[in-house]
Amino acid sequence: MNKITISEMPNHIGETVKLGVWLANKRSSGKIAFLQLRDGSGFVQGVLVKEEVGEELFTTAKGLTQESSMYVTGVVKEDTRSSFGCELAITGIDVIQMAQDYPITPKEHGVEFLMDNRHLWLRSRKQHAIMKVRNEVIRATYEFFNNNGFVKIDPPILTGSSPEGTSELFHTKYFDEDAFLSQSGQLHLEAAAMALGKVFSFGPTFRAEKSKTRRHLIEFWMMEPEMAFVEHEESLEVQEQYVSFIVQSVVKNCKIELERLGRDVSKLEKVQAPFPRITYDDAIKFLHENGFTDIEWGDDFGAPHETAIAQKYDKPVFIVNYPVGIKPFYMQPHPDRDDVVLCADLIAPEGYGEIIGGSERIWDYDLLKQRIKEHNLDEKAYAWYLELRKQGSVPHSGFGIGIERTVAWISGAEHVRECIPFPRLLNRLYP
Repeated sequence: MNKITISEMPNHIGETVKLGVWLANKRSSGKIAFLQLRDGSGFVQGVLVKEEVGEELFTTAKGLTQESSMYVTGVVKEDTRSSFGCELAITGIDVIQMAQDYPITPKEHGVEFLMDNRHLWLRSRKQHAIMKVRNEVIRATYEFFNNNGFVKIDPPILTGSSPEGTSELFHTKYFDEDAFLSQSGQLHLEAAAMALGKVFSFGPTFRAEKSKTRRHLIEFWMMEPEMAFVEHEESLEVQEQYVSFIVQSVVKNCKIELERLGRDVSKLEKVQAPFPRITYDDAIKFLHENGFTDIEWGDDFGAPHETAIAQKYDKPVFIVNYPVGIKPFYMQPHPDRDDVVLCADLIAPEGYGEIIGGSERIWDYDLLKQRIKEHNLDEKAYAWYLELRKQGSVPHSGFGIGIERTVAWISGAEHVRECIPFPRLLNRLYP
């Protein structure tokens, strides 16, 4: 007898198989029992007909509690009514452990209750689907960058300085000196790009930002590429090609999950490079013309502003050339203007906001040193970063994409807290 997973069942139609599963839900009449089974790879319906399996097995099935674990045997049958395409005609059940008073029942629960039980909430169909989408985004990310000549680099999580100043950082003592949890691996990746040409990282980052919006987490995961000999416009092309690739990979490989989430796939299918571009100047003008009189040139955009701009488009849109005063110290000035920099934020459609921030990096030693002083940063902490501009400096660009915001947009999730296995929020460090 083959021991298989649920995801493998379509390849075993007509065969008798064995699966290790949990009971997600059940319903029964006096003659037929329907068991909703899951094993991590997927969900499937198991069916027992009393006349066929006998009184003892049928009684065992009816007595199973939600999330009890078991081995089941049965015949894989085709089921055209199911998006999965098959079901299991159960002929045997071997209970491993009978769950007691499982707290997350099929009824509605409050958000805080579900967050307190996140270790169990992950088992639900919706959360399972979102985690599968997240996994596909990560898998496709590695495929894209490996196929395009990038080298994976792991920057440090403990750092002595910040790419964006010392605000919103988690401070800790590193023996007898100060250290911070990284909010970006960018600076170290720039050094790696000078060694390896094109590099990328994927790892956790931290922001001590006291925000409770649906777009913010305290701990989140970022993918950050840095590219030597790549200027701003070339970087934008990499960004739009990459985002198009991961979205279409999810559309292709997560059909069941997107259906389970009720996602409008037609909107995702439109996400193909190239993406539209508007300048910060034009964005301000557009907002003023559409009733946003509260924002002035030189202000950063908030969620309502980004949403209004994104509504004009059916795919992500780049906002380029932000004012110098609202961007970090390392961004290359525009060649024709001294008041804006060569940067872009990529805004996702449907109100999900910024998913990518990127720029060309300053590669002139004197200008970078000047910017460090203007931002009141400790020059000693950035001495190694400055030295990169003395030892064969070249034009280079990079960007960072927030994985949870991207997964929220692709999956249609309402809040980024559902897009990471164990979210860390302003008021939550448990479980």
